[in-house]
Amino acid sequence: MIERLLPDDVATSEAFQDPVRPPFDYLYPQEASAVACAVEKRQREFSTVRICARRALSMLGYPPAPLLPGRRGAPSWPGGVTGSMTHCDGYRAAAVASKELVASIGIDAEPNAPLPGGTLDLVTLAEERNSIRVLLDDGPEIRWDRLLLSAKESVFKTWYPMTQSELSFDQARINLTRTPGDPMAGAFTANLLVPGPSLEGRRLSGFVGKWLCHAGYLATAVTVRRTQG
Repeated sequence: MIERLLPDDVATSEAFQDPVRPPFDYLYPQEASAVACAVEKRQREFSTVRICARRALSMLGYPPAPLLPGRRGAPSWPGGVTGSMTHCDGYRAAAVASKELVASIGIDAEPNAPLPGGTLDLVTLAEERNSIRVLLDDGPEIRWDRLLLSAKESVFKTWYPMTQSELSFDQARINLTRTPGDPMAGAFTANLLVPGPSLEGRRLSGFVGKWLCHAGYLATAVTVRRTQG
């Protein structure tokens, strides 16, 4: 699923269920320590998404290694690699690429289900909520409120490695569009309402991403490619 949203030089791996064996069987000691006090559900998602990440890294030629969570939970990737992880109930995925080609990646997955009551107002701008109402009328089979949140999560995961700073929900304006002829897929733009990160001498004003609705899930992804290298 997630590979459909990313270019060919981004390696991906995904899982729709956790392994039967205990999650610590798949973790390095340092990783196990990070979730030793967590509930089993958290341990399993933490473990399985790292299985996915190590598989994706192997496609780039990297040997297995610990992937420790840093500030804000962002994974610490091997040198020369940029990447992103995501997990929700029943789905885990990772995407990685060489920093020579890709400056940053952000992926996110969510169930195709409505957001909890009151959440939409907390994570969206008024004009975004207006656009969601129009989209819901046109395509009620997609939970556009949840898709909008997923797009914002992908934007944050792209932004953070480039800036090492927070990006609030109200600091990027998302515009979702559908692909002509494919109502279950599309694109989105994220216009930054604060100064964007610098990349190769230019300051970015926003990001462009893709989205997909498949098998009961919503997935979003942003890839920031380098123009040189």
